[in-house]
Amino acid sequence: MYVDLNCDMGESFGTYRLGNDEKILDFVTSANIACGFHAGDPSTMRKTVKLALEKNVGIGVHPGLQDLAGFGRREMKISAQEAYDIVIYQIGALSAFVKSEGGNIQHVKPHGALYNMAAKDASLADAIAEAIYKVDPEMILFGLAGSELVKAGKKIGLRTASEVFSDRTYHQDGSLTSRRETNALIKDHEMAVKQVIRMVKEGKVRSLQGVDVSIQADTVCIHGDGDQALEFAKYIKTALNEAGITVKKIGDFLS
Repeated sequence: MYVDLNCDMGESFGTYRLGNDEKILDFVTSANIACGFHAGDPSTMRKTVKLALEKNVGIGVHPGLQDLAGFGRREMKISAQEAYDIVIYQIGALSAFVKSEGGNIQHVKPHGALYNMAAKDASLADAIAEAIYKVDPEMILFGLAGSELVKAGKKIGLRTASEVFSDRTYHQDGSLTSRRETNALIKDHEMAVKQVIRMVKEGKVRSLQGVDVSIQADTVCIHGDGDQALEFAKYIKTALNEAGITVKKIGDFLS
């Protein structure tokens, strides 16, 4: 039984520092690297790519909305064409750094509001999937389990990874609880890990409404910008291994 552990990285910008990428890369298997729209800058992209390659971590493009001030978490009314264009633009930016360091891109995972919008909006999802496919059909598309994004990827012929979240609560329709709500985040590490193990082993998650929801867990997102992010990364990897779940880079086991 395998699962991938992914983490958003490369989110520092200029003099601003966010996350502990170098140390967290020792415990995750895939890195979603910001491409300068919602976070990150050229130097940060280069450094993060180099670190990921040194630690044999799968590299992912993490395209977001062009909203540094809002960290890409505020919804914007963009067209499907605009979604297509910004995804291709950001894939191109990160690809140059990856190629210059002798590596390959493993996956693409939209960020924040773009991710959540595409989870429900089929036209945006189709545009994102098409952008990825036209650049490189070998790249894996990460999307919320059961979402329009996963459906779009499968429809166009991409390999897709159904993503679950260790520190987020779910509604009975399979959607994530909005960060604007007080009960959106799971702050207890033990509770978060128990939720993940159940999602991987049983394919189920308990919603806030008290109903079990069927879910597929190919990759688990952990967030690298919290105060205890490094400690949690260590804890969840150890707990998964103890539960008989091997943590492995998605590109090494997804068919």
